[in-house]
Amino acid sequence: AVVSTQSTGDLLIVDMPPGTGDTQLSITQEIPVTGVVLVTTPQAVALADCIKGAEMFGKVSLPILGLIENMSFFSCPFCSVKHHLYGSTPLSELVAGTAADVPVLAQLPMEPSVVRDCDKGSPSVIDNPHIGLVFDSVAERLLLHLDLESET
Repeated sequence: AVVSTQSTGDLLIVDMPPGTGDTQLSITQEIPVTGVVLVTTPQAVALADCIKGAEMFGKVSLPILGLIENMSFFSCPFCSVKHHLYGSTPLSELVAGTAADVPVLAQLPMEPSVVRDCDKGSPSVIDNPHIGLVFDSVAERLLLHLDLESET
């Protein structure tokens, strides 16, 4: 995701396909961009793409504002135990020493209701407010980071 706060102070977040291709470069050349939020899953191939993306954004001098891990775990609705289906190594350890070694903004759970809601064309945050709280937390952490950056 590319984040822009230029001129209005509003956030524009662009969800882009994975990779380091023309789409990413074109957006960074055509839109004033404040920084980048990397989104990955805990799978090795996704992390490799994430790291390549971080390297590419570094070459065009765009700061990486943070990292979000999607499908990080599944919480059993019956026992509330978190199951790490792709391994339990912390994301911060997996990216340590790479271009993607940045603050982890969130680890989003696998949430079956999101799939159902998307199929219905309904925003998940309406029927499942706990999902909205996760995204609110990400937004708050991102805004705090942007405020801290603007002060330095």
